Amino acid sequence: MTAMIPAAAWGYQISSYPGTGGIWLRRAAVPHTGVVMPDDTDPANGPTSGSASSEAQRRTELGAFLRLRRERTTPEDAGISRGTRRRTPGLRREEVAQLSGVGVAWYTWLEQGRRINPSVQVLDAIARTLRLDRTERDHLYRLADIPGVPLDVSATQPQPPEHQTILDALIPLPATIVTARYDVLAFNDAYAALDPGLALLPAADRNVLWHLFTAEEHLQPLVEWEREVSFMVAQLRAESGRRLGDPHWTGFIRQFSETNGRFAEIWARHEVASSVTRRKSFWTVDGDEISVIATGFAMASTPDTKMWIYTPDDARSQRLLGLLVGRYQELGPAELLRRGARTGGAGRSSAH
Repeated sequence: MTAMIPAAAWGYQISSYPGTGGIWLRRAAVPHTGVVMPDDTDPANGPTSGSASSEAQRRTELGAFLRLRRERTTPEDAGISRGTRRRTPGLRREEVAQLSGVGVAWYTWLEQGRRINPSVQVLDAIARTLRLDRTERDHLYRLADIPGVPLDVSATQPQPPEHQTILDALIPLPATIVTARYDVLAFNDAYAALDPGLALLPAADRNVLWHLFTAEEHLQPLVEWEREVSFMVAQLRAESGRRLGDPHWTGFIRQFSETNGRFAEIWARHEVASSVTRRKSFWTVDGDEISVIATGFAMASTPDTKMWIYTPDDARSQRLLGLLVGRYQELGPAELLRRGARTGGAGRSSAH
């Protein structure tokens, strides 16, 4: 008889031979983690199929997301004592493992991007430990490739002509139709009046996020630039979790990160956010502020797109917007900018 010493956290059992000092290993079940490992697959090895690249990317994203969320969660958040010798920001890996009811080694593998498949129950436990909100939890499920999480289809269909008719009928309210990647598909004159710099771009180059990170100072439309772009990048990060392996998305993110250091810095935070109604303020060409409430509506006829409508938040903003739209329709974007009194954004600090 051999004495069995469970080592389920590693996925093995250690068997020792009494009186010999020898040991041998064999695979052991780990039902509490939901791990699925084929017998011919080493935990450190990735898949060998054609989907290897996207699966490896998904595991890497999952590990980075968990690590940053762990570092964000304080011992006090988790209800444990901080102690006096703590150097790790946030929780330690062993603390997350213990609080979530999984093995330390198994959780370490998960953060390292090893090929393991956690169950929904285990992910739920980790999400509770890391205090993830609903958007973050959904993002976690997608990165873990949990079946049943809905994935959006990329917007490849052309815009029906009636969409422009609807946008134009909303004037004087600014309105635009954008994809989840912030590609601008259509807009009305009122929206162009708020952001004439975007209206001047060729149609293929009209991406809201790219415009905000690359436009010259006097063409920047947002008052709270840092707050708004951080939120938009967090939305982009959440959406990207649904599209790992999509060459259009990965190429866009790669190019953006390589050419714009500020975007790369915000992207590296791994923050995620859901699309919600928000208050925001725009600079006019004359340096006035127009405050609006931005509300998004899903476009059932075109997958993966939303129509955003901007409603003035107060009487002054409504008056200024009406005047601005009238000037835009009379002058067009280039002349409106040329005649504007704003030079580098009067009364504002540098956005980036």
